[in-house]
Amino acid sequence: MGFLQTILANLVDWGPRLIDALGVSLALTCAGFGLAFALGLVLQYLRSRHSAVVRAAAGTYVIAARGVPILVILYLIYFGLPGTGIVLSAFAAGSLGLALVYGAYLSEVFRAGLNAIPPGQREAALAAGLTPAQTFRLILLPQAIRHMLAPLLVNLISLLKDSSICALIAVPELTLTSRAIMSESFLPLHVFALTAGLYFAMAWPASLAVRFVERRLAHGVKSSRHIAAPSELLAQPI
Repeated sequence: MGFLQTILANLVDWGPRLIDALGVSLALTCAGFGLAFALGLVLQYLRSRHSAVVRAAAGTYVIAARGVPILVILYLIYFGLPGTGIVLSAFAAGSLGLALVYGAYLSEVFRAGLNAIPPGQREAALAAGLTPAQTFRLILLPQAIRHMLAPLLVNLISLLKDSSICALIAVPELTLTSRAIMSESFLPLHVFALTAGLYFAMAWPASLAVRFVERRLAHGVKSSRHIAAPSELLAQPI
């Protein structure tokens, strides 16, 4: 029996289990990215404060989180926290571990996006009476999102792939389920080829979305160069 025929012959047995595990992987990705997004915003806000102590603390966290392997963070949360009386489920520990690491990466994405905004925007908002928090939330962030869409999607794809590491703390996601099926069927190449195809089916549309966003943003920048300034419009004859 050929390679594909073997996969098709076992698809009735493997398919439902892998689809269920796929749902867990997607839920884990969404939970981790949502928490990472919120953490990244908080970190970037703290790094923009005037207090040197606050900036140093936030910057130190970003450096430390980016320098520690995700697996170590997951082990500390899942196996270390119970020693302090805090017990989390495997799913909660996986989501939190991914968020703690990717929050640091998203903080850098937010920093780059905010730095692309002219400083006069912030100064004008503060001069108008807005607080720093209101300036960040109402003025800077909406403009920065335009520059951050593509990097955010890239990090989402990376987090999706890194969610497979959560199999090592017994999260019943796609990789762990594939290992269980492999141990039952003794067909590791077939099982993990199918698993790789499922990961690709999730990541490929997101990759296409990144390219689409990048093209639209590049087109927007080119189009904006042809928009006349208000002073030019006023100078034109009626």
